Amino acid sequence: MKQELLDFLNTDLQFVKGVGPVLAARLNDVLGGRRVLDFMMHHPSGMRRRDLIDNIMDAAPGDIVTVPVLVQSVRAGRVFRGRRSPTQITCVDRAGNKIIVQFFNANFLDYWLQKLPVGQWRIISGKLERPSRGGNVINHPEFIEPMDAADKIPQVQAIYPAGEGLTQKTFANIRDQIFGALDTNVGLRGADDQTREFFDAMRAVHFPQDPMDLKPCADAMVKLAYYELLAHQSAIAITRRERADARHRRVVRPKKCDLMDRFYDLLPFDLTPAQMQTIDEIKHDMTRDIPMMRLVQGDVGSGKTIVAMAAAVLCAETGGQTVLLAPTDTLAQQHFFKLRPLCEKLGLVCECLTGRDKGAVRREKLISLRSGRTKLAVGTHALFSDDVIYRDLALVIVDEQHRFGVSQRTAMRAKGNNPDVLALSATPIPRTLSMTIYGDMDVSVIHQKPAGRKPIITTKLPMGRIGALIPRMMAQIDAGAKVFWVTPLVCDDTESDMTAAVARHEMLKKYFPTAGLVHGQMDKKQRDGVMETFARDDGDMSLLVATTVIEVGIDVPRATIMVIENAERFGLAALHQLRGRVGRGSAQSYCVLVHGDNVTPDGMKRLDVLCETDDGFVIAEQDLMMRGVGELLGTRQSGWIPYHFVDYREHRDLFKLAARAAADMTTPTEWTHDLMYMFDRATTIGA
Repeated sequence: MKQELLDFLNTDLQFVKGVGPVLAARLNDVLGGRRVLDFMMHHPSGMRRRDLIDNIMDAAPGDIVTVPVLVQSVRAGRVFRGRRSPTQITCVDRAGNKIIVQFFNANFLDYWLQKLPVGQWRIISGKLERPSRGGNVINHPEFIEPMDAADKIPQVQAIYPAGEGLTQKTFANIRDQIFGALDTNVGLRGADDQTREFFDAMRAVHFPQDPMDLKPCADAMVKLAYYELLAHQSAIAITRRERADARHRRVVRPKKCDLMDRFYDLLPFDLTPAQMQTIDEIKHDMTRDIPMMRLVQGDVGSGKTIVAMAAAVLCAETGGQTVLLAPTDTLAQQHFFKLRPLCEKLGLVCECLTGRDKGAVRREKLISLRSGRTKLAVGTHALFSDDVIYRDLALVIVDEQHRFGVSQRTAMRAKGNNPDVLALSATPIPRTLSMTIYGDMDVSVIHQKPAGRKPIITTKLPMGRIGALIPRMMAQIDAGAKVFWVTPLVCDDTESDMTAAVARHEMLKKYFPTAGLVHGQMDKKQRDGVMETFARDDGDMSLLVATTVIEVGIDVPRATIMVIENAERFGLAALHQLRGRVGRGSAQSYCVLVHGDNVTPDGMKRLDVLCETDDGFVIAEQDLMMRGVGELLGTRQSGWIPYHFVDYREHRDLFKLAARAAADMTTPTEWTHDLMYMFDRATTIGA
């Protein structure tokens, strides 16, 4: 790939016309990066037509309509009993039908009057509503243009997964700027056929002309999915060959002390046979001259963390250091507080290093790591910062490994001399795919739950019966329990009937005054503080309203009720992860799946699967068979590799094709390296 094109793909989005640093920061939260390349990988999830009509009565409630209107009058919003009514602008279409255009923010009244001047014709485009009291209403039209600027309203609008402060207009502007630059400033005329084909397919996905263009079976989506899988499988093949290469062999580390028997004696419970077998497999790997590359798959609550601790103890027996890499501060802190007491009893120094550590505290931890005194370091990406030096890093444990990019994992391994690598996966991968997805790794499966854990009783509940939950929760809380209440949205959305976390929190505070609230838009320290308060046994916060930020990274043994609102909008894997936040103690736990009235058959089937089984592998297989594109809330597939273009259900044959092509490749081509760079994923630990 030409250097000019690579430089363009690496351009920070803040330098794209109309973006700037503030908007780039918001995009980073949604895209997982702020390069042009990150935006291109964030493809539309759907499309919307905005064909011009003259008669509003030709449209149904809920339709997106684009219609010329004559502005007749304005009624400014008024304050009544502490509440402000919306500003209403009365218009008529060419057939004489009255349309009320409503705005709810009084601060922009002058702006709206300028956009919709009385006595003038304008073209508006937005969602048509017909309230029960009658009439035609459009709230906050997405487009308002003069009659001679109709071309500014796209007939076909790509719909991108967005976030706070990001509109579809923003995404469309950035997309147009990027692909315009590809055509003019960068130019692909001198590129090879594969590069041009790749970017042509990318263009087709970002500029869909028909809903079918975004289906997994569309030509462009199939091409991009294949290229993504080829990048992944090529990295697997490279890693596999490197591991077998004699140049990467190592001297087997001799054991310097015995700690494992003491470790087992200190545990307040017996490990399951599956945990013991996994530890034996890890021990066997760590005594070979080929560095370990093992994935531990286990259902939620199956005890992967204690297996990771056993691996760290095995490493300490040889005098080596272990790092446990977690994707978030919250999860890192949780692991640290859970493992430090065990380490202290074993005489091992355990430290936690995250981005929060500054000044003298950070310096002390770095000195301890450099000297070899710290035997187990738990933390986030801060563990592989340039100033972090290890005396003898021998084992890297990566939790939620699919969340770390290739460059991050490679940087971590570079801190040691061919260290062993142990990856943990919180949600089981279907057995039919695991060997293809993790072809360079040995796989251990923990298929049993610790003794004393009771199956979580899962039930469905219609939205209209939410009131019946309150006394049940009160009784459980009075008995010492804690309750999670999860909603899909943060704030009210006029285009959705899903209850917002903020609104639900206000309602529940009437019954539970100390109820807490956490969501992804809160300040990180504030959010972590609320979670820690909820997790404390001595705290008075017994109910936590949250979005899916609690899907991983919070362990509250006293929590026995999980309420998931609008559960039909979540995928099976996400529901299973959320349910796994309860049932972590010996008490009976419950999960209530609250669903709306308009549940699709597929949505109800997902809820039925959750009610029938708590076997993560069964759920993963069902998830694979049922998963549809664009149907579920969110795009991340919990515990699975977060592909950009690959659909696990529709592209199963592509996995085999890509694996075969990568295996037949004696030496990776320049194009293959370009693919691995663009997708940053090879997603295997050793890539």
